[in-house]
Amino acid sequence: MGERWPDLQVLELFVAVVEEGSVGAGARRVGMAQPNASRALAELEAQQGAALLVRSPRGSAPTARGRQLGDAARELLDAARRFTAVQGGAAASGVQELTVGASDTVAETLLPGWLAELKRRLPEARVQVQVLNSAQVLDEVQRGGLQLGFVETPTVPVRLNALVVAEDELVVVVAPSHEWAERAGRLSVQELAATPLVVREPGSGTGQALRDALAGYDVAEPVQVLGSNAAVRVAVEAGAGPAALSALAVRNQLAAGELLQVPVDGLDAGRPLTAVWAGPRRLTGAAAELVSVAAAGRLDG
Repeated sequence: MGERWPDLQVLELFVAVVEEGSVGAGARRVGMAQPNASRALAELEAQQGAALLVRSPRGSAPTARGRQLGDAARELLDAARRFTAVQGGAAASGVQELTVGASDTVAETLLPGWLAELKRRLPEARVQVQVLNSAQVLDEVQRGGLQLGFVETPTVPVRLNALVVAEDELVVVVAPSHEWAERAGRLSVQELAATPLVVREPGSGTGQALRDALAGYDVAEPVQVLGSNAAVRVAVEAGAGPAALSALAVRNQLAAGELLQVPVDGLDAGRPLTAVWAGPRRLTGAAAELVSVAAAGRLDG
C-alpha cells in the first residue's frame, strides 16, 4: 500500500501558527477561517499522536515535537515551492522572475517590506518593479506587461482578478506655517473643496480618491498638479497650499512635525489598496507568495 503523503496546506498553516504565535494570526496569514484551522490542527496532532502546540491566552507555542515537525515542514514547503516554480515554467536554475507594478503610495511605503519578506521566503525569486500611477498599473496588467500590480484606486476592471491587501485613508495636511495650522475647529468638506489644493496627476489613485470624496461639491481649481507623493509633500512644506494625501505617504512627515494634519468633518477618506492580476484566479509561485505577504499585513492588523 502506498505511503500517505502529508497535507501541504495543513503544514503551511502549522508553520504560520508557529511563526505568528497564535492560531488566529496563522490562519489569517494562509487565508483560512479560524474554526477550520483549529480542526485541521487537531487532526494533524491526532495523526502525529502527540501535542504539537501549547495553547494559552497569550497565544500558541510549539512543543518540542512541534518544533521538530515545524523545521521539517519548512523544508518540505520550500521544496514544494521550488517544484511549483518548475511546474509553472520557471528556469531550470530555480530562479523565479516576477514583474510587478505598484502605485506611488504602495511603492514607497509598503512594497519594500513585502519584498524583503518575499526574499526571506523565496530566496531564488527575482522581482522587477515598475512604479506607475494606478491607471498605468491597471493598463499594464491588462495588456500582459506586468504579472502583478498593486493599485490604490477603488475601481478595478471586472476582467482582472483583485484582492484587497491593505487599507489606507486620505488625510489633509498643511505646512506648520499655514493658517490652518492654528485653526481651533475642524474643517468642513465644503471648505476643503473650495480651497485650491496641491493635487496628484490624473490617473493616480490618490487623485481619484480625492475626487470621489469631493463629489457633489463645487471644487476649486488646484494650485499645483504634481506627479508623485514626494513632489506634493515638498510643495506643501514650501507653502504652496494644503493637500490631501495618503496617511501612509505622510506618516514620517507628520511624526517629525514637518507637516500637520487638519481634521475634516464628514470626509469619506478610506480606500483599499488592491492586488490585481490577469488570467487564472489562483496565483502560483512568487506572485502568490507576494500577495500572501501583502495580505497578511492587513489581516494581522
